[in-house]
Amino acid sequence: MAAQAARGRQWLPPHSGVLDCRTAARRVFCAAFNASDTHLADQTFDLVVIGAGAAGMMCAATAGQRGRRVLLLDHATKLAEKIRISGGGRCNFTNLKVSADNYLCRNPHFVRSALSRYTPRDFIGLVERHGIRYHERSWGQLFCDDSAQEIIDLLRAECDDGQVSWNTPVTIQAVEATGETAPDAIRFVITTDAGHYSARSLVIATGGLSIPKIGATPFGYRIAEQFGLTVVAPRPALVPLTLPPETLARLAPLAGISFEVQARCGRGEFREAALITHRGLSGPSILQVSSYWQAQAYEDGDWEAVGLNLLPDVDAESWLLSHAGERALLGNLLAEHLPRRFAHAWCELHGWQRPLNSFRHAELRQVAATLADWRLAPSGTQGYAKAEVTLGGVDTQALSSKTMEARKQPGLYFIGEVMDVTGHLGGYNFQWAWASGHAAGEHA
Repeated sequence: MAAQAARGRQWLPPHSGVLDCRTAARRVFCAAFNASDTHLADQTFDLVVIGAGAAGMMCAATAGQRGRRVLLLDHATKLAEKIRISGGGRCNFTNLKVSADNYLCRNPHFVRSALSRYTPRDFIGLVERHGIRYHERSWGQLFCDDSAQEIIDLLRAECDDGQVSWNTPVTIQAVEATGETAPDAIRFVITTDAGHYSARSLVIATGGLSIPKIGATPFGYRIAEQFGLTVVAPRPALVPLTLPPETLARLAPLAGISFEVQARCGRGEFREAALITHRGLSGPSILQVSSYWQAQAYEDGDWEAVGLNLLPDVDAESWLLSHAGERALLGNLLAEHLPRRFAHAWCELHGWQRPLNSFRHAELRQVAATLADWRLAPSGTQGYAKAEVTLGGVDTQALSSKTMEARKQPGLYFIGEVMDVTGHLGGYNFQWAWASGHAAGEHA
C-alpha cells in the first residue's frame, strides 16, 4: 500500500503558476483561473460546484432543481469546450450499450450504482425534451444531428431551471474546510478574486489533464490531496500510440492507411479501424487499447506489447496453406485482405516478401500466427495534447459509489473525469459525467 501511495504522487507536474499546495494543510491556492464578476461575493450557498463542464453542469442543475442554492464557478471564458469539440463538433453524448465493463477503474464495481440510477435512456429523454435531433452510429453511439452546442445549451437551460448562479471566469485562490461536519453547517469557504463564498457542500468537477489547450489543469487532483485523498497517477488515455524508430522507419511512409483489426492489450480487446500515422498508430481500435496499455503498465510496472489481429475474419493458417506452392509473392496474396502498400511493407518488415512456393508449411504457420497476433511494443503516446481523456485520478476507494462524497471529508464530492474512472471511446465518458453528476446533485 505504501508503494502504491508513493506511486500515486509521481504524476505531479512541476509548479508553473497553476497551483501551489505547499501551504497549510487545509488551504490550496490556484492562479490558473481568471478574473470575474463580484456581484455574488461574500454569499452563502448550499452547494458550490467548481468546474462548469459536462459533469459540473449536470450536478448543478440536478441540485438546483431540488431547491438547493447552487453556485457554479469556472476558470474558462468559454464554457464546456470539451463538449463543443467532441464527436467532430456533434457530441457523442451517450451510448445505448453502457455497462460497468465499458470502464477502467481500480475499483471495478464502483461505477455500477451511479450508472444504474442515471441511464442512457434518462439522458436521451432529456435530449428529446429539449427537441434535439440525434442519430445512432456504430456500436450504439448517439450523436447530435446538428451541433454539440445543443448539448451545452441543454445543460445551461437545465441550470437556469434550477436557478443556478454562475461566476465565470474566476480565479480560485483558496479552498478551506471550516471543521464543521453537520450537513446544514457551513463546511467550506472558497476564496476567489471576486470574493469569498461559503458552502455547505463542495463539488469538484474540474476534469483531467487531457487537451490542455482548452484549459485542463491539475486543480482537482491538488484539492483531493489537500484533503488527504489518494490520486491514482494520471496518464493520457484514448490516445494515439508512438512506435520505436526501427518500426516507424518501415511504417511511417504508409501514413494515412487505415484498415480493420482486432486490437488487444491486457483485458481490452476491440475490433475497429487502425490508422498508421507519421508517429505510430491511431484510429478507434488503437485509442481503445491505449487505455489498457497505460493501465497495465501502471499496475505491473512494465510495458506490454499491443497485439493486432490483421485478418480477424480469416482463418489465416488454412488460407495460407491452401496457397502453398504458388509463385505469387506473399505480399500479393495478403493484399487480397489488406491495403496493398501495407501488405508489402509488412512482409518486408518480417523478411517474408518472397514467393509462396519458397515457404515451408511450418513457415506459413508462423506467418499465420503473426498475422493473427502481430505484437507491437509502443514507445509511448502522443500525450495529453492528443488524448481524449485522462486515465487515473481521485481514487474511488475514498468515495461513496452512491453519492460521490469523500468518506473522510463530509460535504466534499468529486465527479466526472477528475475521478479514477475512464470510459471506452463511444459516448461512455459523457454518460459517466451525467451519471456521476446526477448522483452528487441528488445528495449534495
